[in-house]
Amino acid sequence: MDPSMSLVLVTGATGFIGAHIVDELLRRGIKVRGTTRSLPKSQQMLRDRPQYVDRLEFHVISDLTHPGVFDEVVQGVDGIIHVASPLTFEITDNERDMLLPAIEGAKAVLQAAKQHSTLKRVVLTSSIAATLDPARYADGTATFTSQDWCPITYEQAKASANGFAYLASKKYAELAAWDYIKNESPRFDLVTICPAMVFGPIVHPVSKSSELNMSTAMIWQVISGAESLPETTSTSWVDVRDVAVAHVEALLRPEARNQRYLLASSEKYSYQLAADILRKEFQWAKEGVSRGEEGAPVPEMASFEGEMGAKALGIQYRGFKECLSETSTQLRELFRAELSA
Repeated sequence: MDPSMSLVLVTGATGFIGAHIVDELLRRGIKVRGTTRSLPKSQQMLRDRPQYVDRLEFHVISDLTHPGVFDEVVQGVDGIIHVASPLTFEITDNERDMLLPAIEGAKAVLQAAKQHSTLKRVVLTSSIAATLDPARYADGTATFTSQDWCPITYEQAKASANGFAYLASKKYAELAAWDYIKNESPRFDLVTICPAMVFGPIVHPVSKSSELNMSTAMIWQVISGAESLPETTSTSWVDVRDVAVAHVEALLRPEARNQRYLLASSEKYSYQLAADILRKEFQWAKEGVSRGEEGAPVPEMASFEGEMGAKALGIQYRGFKECLSETSTQLRELFRAELSA
């Protein structure tokens, strides 16, 4: 245990990535204060971790952008890992429903953090979406790095009808955090983590498949016998357990100060590849998984340079076959009743 990090705040602690980060911190002997939108999920997290009941607590925060919402929960913490992002079910106005909530959510954490002298570092979860250029994305020879920024302007994002608002929301939320550090000169420093598509087993409370996060829901669509495979819109990925370790290492390593890390395995994926692997490895998949275009190559898309981040944070990326096999086995066990319905 790092004695300088005895209590860490994890926002979005009952979500897919956040719950893995909570577990990684607890395994290292660090106390965790988590925020969640759902009291029942936090209660289930505690029931599932009885050995950590004295080192894990939760606070319910329903609106991440409300002024002062983090003021109480940041008191006494040594570090913050900010995973949570504003929850939006319907988008009718890009700026109101996506851009401003993402930006204001990031700023709210930093503004609350500035008030407390114990805080040493904030680690912010961003995304490779903040680095990519849509005009170059379909070019199989393009490679994006942690030095790249999405070129979409705020005005373009406001008017976009083609998904650019999501990319821009990640970019401008992260930029808002970096601008805050530059302009406010707080006592703490900042690290940002930009993961590719995140797959892997779940450790957060989920009672039915319809509650799965987006990337895990795609794997469930593959293994549950959907008539067609999901469209592969990205070929870059990373295991959620590696993402969790990266966040904790970014929090603890002095040399990570004010760095930006991109996380992406050099191994590419597609949902067709996932289906092919499952049919080869598991008897149940031979008839239960859509064949699609069996053996089709992984689409040519841009790459993301994730080896520098892995090396800096001491990570060795898990393989896609391992990740897929473990996730599929777990999901089939969890939702066995749905498969037989």
